[in-house]
Amino acid sequence: MSEQNSYVPPKVWTWNKASGGRFANINRPIAGPISEKELPVGRHPLQLYSLGTPNGVKVTVMLEELLALGHSGAEYDAWLIRIGEGDQFGSGFVAINPNSKIPALLDRSGPEPIRVFESGAILVHLAEKFGAFLPTEPAKRAECLSWLFWQMGAAPYLGGGFGHFYAYAPTKIEYAIDRFAMEVKRQLDVLDRRLAESEYLAGPDYTIADIAVWPWYGALAKGLLYEGGEFLSVQDYKNVQRWTDQIAQRTPVKRGRMVNRVSGDPKSQLHERHDASDFDTKTQDKVGQAT
Repeated sequence: MSEQNSYVPPKVWTWNKASGGRFANINRPIAGPISEKELPVGRHPLQLYSLGTPNGVKVTVMLEELLALGHSGAEYDAWLIRIGEGDQFGSGFVAINPNSKIPALLDRSGPEPIRVFESGAILVHLAEKFGAFLPTEPAKRAECLSWLFWQMGAAPYLGGGFGHFYAYAPTKIEYAIDRFAMEVKRQLDVLDRRLAESEYLAGPDYTIADIAVWPWYGALAKGLLYEGGEFLSVQDYKNVQRWTDQIAQRTPVKRGRMVNRVSGDPKSQLHERHDASDFDTKTQDKVGQAT
């Protein structure tokens, strides 16, 4: 009998060994800071502390979309939080996000700074602040928010479920991979059916629902997540493919994907963003790998 089949959970779980897998060095069962570390603050109204993961990309795309519409108040400083090195457990970051997850936003545009954490909350905060990408008519608003929160509930099955057991777990567990592959394919089918009847998720207009879902499921549709594209037959979801390609062509999306990115082509990596000109002068192919 294999070890995984013979395991019997104890009556009370205790943390007595590393969890294994890619993120074992940062996984722990307690919250709070583990070091005293202040966060840097730039000159713009919005201070973003993040990393170019799908959750981080949601916010940088949103900010670039707002700037493209002419909302100068959406200017921002994007500071790099290296989660693999535990930056999210510094006291300054925990003060903004007690959950120690990226992204975290500090809105300094008013008399008192406002902290906003969790990517969905940040998208709603920015949409309402600037009156963009969130419909105001009740039925359309409800549809948009429904798809936004669909992503919040669905993505953990994709990332923490399928992605973890397929790509990162120290052992391959057939039951776990089958369980989460089935769920992710169901989610892709949900999206594909919706996009067969609607240009964007909430209707004919591009909204924060698309901005939230695209970094996860668009990347999945192109085989960029967990090297699982062939395994999941992502090419079969034709409407998701159409929607993914359509959004990928937007200039603010191209820019947002670059911010706080630390992997891939150096030309696509802008570790920190403090000015629009940084896209032309401070990508990693120009500044090297020292950041």
